[in-house]
Amino acid sequence: MCLITFAWQCHKEYPLVVLANRDEFYKRPTQPADYWEDHPHILAGRDLEAGGTWMGVSSRGRWAALTNYRDPQSILTNAPSRGELTSNFLSSDLSIKEYLSSIKHSGKVYNGFNLLVGDAKELGYYNNIDHEILSVQPGVHGLSNGLLNTAWPKVENARHKLEQSLKADQLYMDGLAHQMLDQQLADDDELPSTGVPYEWEKALSAMFISSPEYGTSITTVLRLNNAGIIDFTEHTHAVNGKEAVKKNHQLTF
Repeated sequence: MCLITFAWQCHKEYPLVVLANRDEFYKRPTQPADYWEDHPHILAGRDLEAGGTWMGVSSRGRWAALTNYRDPQSILTNAPSRGELTSNFLSSDLSIKEYLSSIKHSGKVYNGFNLLVGDAKELGYYNNIDHEILSVQPGVHGLSNGLLNTAWPKVENARHKLEQSLKADQLYMDGLAHQMLDQQLADDDELPSTGVPYEWEKALSAMFISSPEYGTSITTVLRLNNAGIIDFTEHTHAVNGKEAVKKNHQLTF
């Protein structure tokens, strides 16, 4: 995942609403969101190159999402896949605090990451940059390839759109997904400085990224209601940015 915005404990009916875009090289093999044969209680897309996932839920009421921390000067060439951090939580029986504590001890072997893990009652966050485990407080939050709530233009744009939907009480799944298709680029004076060339910094500044070889390949919407029902919709995009496939799932726990 490269852009996530979420509302936690902000709505009377839906305590959790998550909107996320996965940005990736189009050629990387990916399995669309479905139940996993080796872990039938996990519903998630799957990276067929490394085996993990960027975002998923479980029939036990758990969810997890991950973004990479962009720092090209600090890449570890033989690091394990960060996608296992999400899938391991979804398959684990550890509490949120127990799981994040275990990751804190081993997190240095991975390239930079941000990890969100939660259930209907609690939401935790950890990154291996400042190594602080946080209990996420109620509110509308945003996360890209910096740290949680780093005010990049795309993060602030996504947060604002979700805040407006909450204010208008318009939390329809398709409408929420549509918000994540914004291709507006940030002005040059608002671009973050993450160590990539200007052309990439500019292209990556949009909520929805479109380029010949790399871009937003998947948009996911997760909505949890007070009755313990999770709506999970995945939109898979073609290379030109047009929607190719939409899959709706619903879990009760």
